[in-house]
Formats: sequence, C-alpha cells, structure tokens
Amino acid sequence: MLDAAHKILHTYFGYNTFREGQTEIVSALLNKQDVLAIMPTGAGKSICYQVPAMLFEGLTLVISPLISLMQDQVHALNQVGIAAAFLNSSLSIEKQNQVLADTKNNAYTLLYIAPEQLLTQRFLLLSKEITISFISIDEAHCISQWGHDFRPGYLRVTDYINQLPTRPIIGAFTATATKIVKADITQILNLDDPFSITTGFDRPNLSFSVHKTNNTFNEIKAYLAQKHGLSGIIYCSTRVAVESIHAQLLESNYAATLYHAGLLAETKLANQHAFVRDEVPIIVATNAFGMGIDKSNVSFVIHHNMPKNIESYYQEAGRAGRDGSPAQCLLFYSGSDVRTNQFFLDTMEQGENTSDVQFLEFKAFEQERLKKMTFFCYTEDCLRHYILAYFGENTASYCGNCSNCLDNFEQYDVTIPAQKILSCIKRMGENFGIKMVVDVLRGSKNSRLLTLRLNEQKTYDILADTSETQIRHIIQQLLVLGYLITTNGQYPTLKLTSMSLELLLGKSTLSMNIPKNIPLPQKNKSQTITFANPELFSILQKLRQTLAKKQNIPAYLIFSNATLNEICQKRPATLEQMATINGIGKIKLEQYGRLFLDILSDYEH
Repeated sequence: MLDAAHKILHTYFGYNTFREGQTEIVSALLNKQDVLAIMPTGAGKSICYQVPAMLFEGLTLVISPLISLMQDQVHALNQVGIAAAFLNSSLSIEKQNQVLADTKNNAYTLLYIAPEQLLTQRFLLLSKEITISFISIDEAHCISQWGHDFRPGYLRVTDYINQLPTRPIIGAFTATATKIVKADITQILNLDDPFSITTGFDRPNLSFSVHKTNNTFNEIKAYLAQKHGLSGIIYCSTRVAVESIHAQLLESNYAATLYHAGLLAETKLANQHAFVRDEVPIIVATNAFGMGIDKSNVSFVIHHNMPKNIESYYQEAGRAGRDGSPAQCLLFYSGSDVRTNQFFLDTMEQGENTSDVQFLEFKAFEQERLKKMTFFCYTEDCLRHYILAYFGENTASYCGNCSNCLDNFEQYDVTIPAQKILSCIKRMGENFGIKMVVDVLRGSKNSRLLTLRLNEQKTYDILADTSETQIRHIIQQLLVLGYLITTNGQYPTLKLTSMSLELLLGKSTLSMNIPKNIPLPQKNKSQTITFANPELFSILQKLRQTLAKKQNIPAYLIFSNATLNEICQKRPATLEQMATINGIGKIKLEQYGRLFLDILSDYEH
C-alpha cells in the first residue's frame, strides 16, 4: 500500500518523498489505525489524510472549523485532479443539496464539512446510505476546553461518529497541543489505540522578535517601510484597534484591508480573497482570522498587542512562511496589554453547564497561560527555546534567529568557511557525521581518522584556526537552512543538497549570526561573492499571478514560492526536467509546464 501511496504523492502532488512523520502517519491510516498527529504549520498535515483518502474505497470526511478556507482547499485538490467538494453555511440551500446529491452518487473522494453540518437530519440520513471510510479532524485542538481555541460545536463530532453504522478510521491533526490537550483529544474522540506522533513544533524558517514600545504604529510603519510589496498580517486584540491601525495605514499610503467578526460576511469574504489572491499585500485582523488563512507566501506576521497565551501566539505567528521561505514574526507589547488580558480573564462568565469547581479550575489554567505569555515578552532567553520548551520540546538554549539571540550575536559573511565545510563533506564522500567532518577540518590526529587516511584529503586542516564550537555552529546552521541534511539511523551522516551546490559554485553567499565570544577568521575581501539576481523569480511570479487571476484562484494554488525557487535553481529545459521539481505533479505539469518553460527559454536567450 505504501508503494501506491508514493505513486499518488508523486503523480498528484509532485513530490518524490514524504516529509518527516508523513510516512508513518500514512502507513498507520492505511493499516486502519486511528492517528493523533501534532505537526507544525507547513509540515504537510493535509498530505497525511489526502493521500490515504485516494486509496480508501469510500468517502473521506474532512471536518474543519475553517469555513473561509474550505473553498481554497477544495480548489487546490481540484487543481491536481482530485474530486473534492465542501459543505458549509456559505453555500446556498440549492448548492448544498447539489453537493449532497453528488456525494450520494459517489462523485467525491473527499468532502470538507463544518462540524455544524454533521448532526443535521439530511446529513445523518445521507451518512447511513454511503460508505465513510475515514474521518480526518483538522484543528483537533478545538475539541478540548484546555485548547487555546475551544469550539463547543466540535463536540458534535463524537456524537456524529457514534451514530454511524460502521465506525470509520479516525485521524486527528493539529499544529499546537500541549500534553493535556493531546490527552483530551484522545479521550473525547475515543481514539482506538491511536498511532500518536509529534514531529516537533519548531519552524526553523521563522525569525521571532519581541519589542516593548509606547508607540506601536510608528514601529510598525518603520518596519513596513523595509518590506515594500511583501505580504503580511497585523494582528490586533480588539476590533477598535483593527479599525484604527487599518485607517492609519491607509493614511500612510499602504495598501491594506481588514478582517474582524463585526464585519458583514460578504465583506469578510471579499477582504480575505483580496489578501489571499495578492490583490492587497497587508491585512489587519483580530484573532477571528487566526486559523482562517492558508496563504503560503506570508512574509511577516506582526502582533500589535500581546496575545492571551503562547498557543494563540504561535498559531497566529505560524501563518508566516508556510512555504518554507524565511519569514519574520514581530510582537509589540506594553504594560497595558497584561492589564487588558487580565481584565478579560477576571470578567470571564461561567458557562451554564460548568460547575463552580470546573470554572475555578479553568480560570486558574488560563491565568497560568497568561503568566507564561507575559514571561515570553520579558525573557532574555532565546525566544524559540522558550516557545518549544512550553510545548515540552528540548532544544538548544540559543537559535541565532530571534531578537534575544541577535542581541548576543553578530552577523558575519561565512560564505568561505561554509564552502570549506561543504567541500570537505563532499570530498569525504558524504559518508561521515559531524564529529569526523570537524576533526578533518581542524586537522585532528585521532587514530580512526588516520587509519581511514582522511588526513590525505585536500580539506584536511583547512579550518585549523577555527574552534570546534564555531565549526559545529556553522554546520548546525547549514542544517537548519537546508544546505545540509542528515541521514536517519544510529550513525547519521551529512549529505549535501541542491542549495549547497549553489553555494559551492559561488552562485550565492551566506551570512550567519555568530556568538560574539567566538571570533571568525578574517576573510579575504577578494573572495566576496555577489548574490544571484532575483529577476527570474520576479518574472515567474508575474506569470503565476496572471494565471491565477484568469482562474480566480490564489496564486499559491498554481505553484508555491518554494516551487518557483526550485525552478529558478534548476532551470529545467524540458517537461521531463520540469517534472522533477517538487510541487509539480502530472496535472500541473500538463496545465502549466509549457508556459513556464517558454518563460525560462526567453530568459535564457
């Protein structure tokens, strides 16, 4: 079955291999085992249920709270030739009835549905007349009152499953869940001996910064002046703040739109479409927009105020860089933010079905989460480390890519030492781990190195004046940035990627943040390499935008930024070469391959 899954992955989605955790999840589902998967935003959760759906005989239901996203998610599947539809309150009654009739006639592989639709009489009746093989529950943390976005409507999921003639396979997926939330999801959904996996919460491509300020808008405006034309979200804690920031942006000649729960439904939809389709680069929003965005090329997320907890912050910040490109997450805060959140907590109303003991317990839980969020704003530790530790993940005490680490780091051009490291790995046949590579570079005399005659390598001793700590730091950053990968197993070895070959060939440069107390060797100025011209990427973006407008779909549904980047790097000249690009499956190759090849040909000549 896994062979068939790999074929579907390549044919429909254009990927040659599954990413971390995906193989295990897909395998478990195909073996009819329930799954609970905690995967960071952008890690490919949707692939985990879309690929198995293609192999199950019956219908796959995808339960999602994101009504505003369903249309784009279904568009994305239809774009690659997968039959899918959605059912929610945004459709007219006539259209809903048509979707139900088509579902009864087995017209779809996947049906995206809002939880509110599950217990309607018509859908319950339909559910007993068709075969439902698999139910995938997206944003599964919404089912837990201990989650940061509890939605009572999600409790209908369990009632619905219990009324089905045959229990289907259940998959629960979320990006942010603490241990208590994971346990709650398992219990409420009654998952049957689930395969549980947490692939990690880290988003290495995101840069975090926290700034205390008394004039947030001026700070935002200064930041935006450096990000002309890039796509970003500005989150505010209240509707009033959204309206105010939006008005000030327009007065300052920034193209922006807004989103909050007080707007008419058609206005919210129009504003969201304008942002997702790159018609407007900036959207100012409350957390009503928190999960309601699946835009892959968001370059920055700004928080105008401190959120109420780490889960909400990380969920919202995670809207940035979904395609793997570097992105920035800025949080501005003031003392009044703590007081505002405390006021909301103090005035929280007790639910009708909540006992006094439960209410006090819940308030204490929320108080602790607010305290952790407040500490995040004031900590001098690595911000990434703080976030990941909150979710129970052990990481290094610095990342070199957050405002706190940057205060203790300096940026250097490390192109030359990085090239030496990559060259060493290549000359060693990509058959050794970090320790042996470091030993060769520093000219170690250890017996195994000498026995293997690695001291005869041309790269032996070429970084003798650089400390082991420094070399290891650069290697770790090369791994984080995608210039290197490691193999799995007990003795992982270092392997080069296409990015590292670009660096070795002098087609790009590399800068890193280096601890101030570990100096780098002085570089030879004559060895400075000019970074490649981004002109081609811009040309491909324009073609993508033109195609998207013709079809009235978001540009990322044509190709993601990551796919465009790979096209720029590999410069395919034939359809066969184009087919090797990640993200280009059979249908997209047929639809767009020749158009992009023509652009590449014109550019080359």
